[in-house]
Amino acid sequence: MKNKLKQREMVLIPIPFSDLKSKKRRPVIVISNDRYNQKTEDIVVVAVTSKIEEKDYTLLITQDDMEGGNLPKDSMVRVDKIYSLSQLIVVKRFGKIKRATFERIVAILNDLVSSTG
Repeated sequence: MKNKLKQREMVLIPIPFSDLKSKKRRPVIVISNDRYNQKTEDIVVVAVTSKIEEKDYTLLITQDDMEGGNLPKDSMVRVDKIYSLSQLIVVKRFGKIKRATFERIVAILNDLVSSTG
């Protein structure tokens, strides 16, 4: 990928099924900072799903949470589903989530890793 990804970008990536023979495309949000994203070929992301189900460590997002681009449908950010992925596998960029929404994701992440949790 020529243009390195930026923190808060929502992108589409292929996820292999357990049989490793087929893939399904899934959206994710980049949580790693721009400095990390520039220095490495990897990004750290959290999962996004259109399955609306309130659980611990989730956050509902809508088109109103987008700073730019398009969110195809209301979705849940699964802050407890964290992955490190190669930037080279990104299929599409959807846009960027608003800073306030990102800060809510970071607060949930902090709660997830807090020793007092």
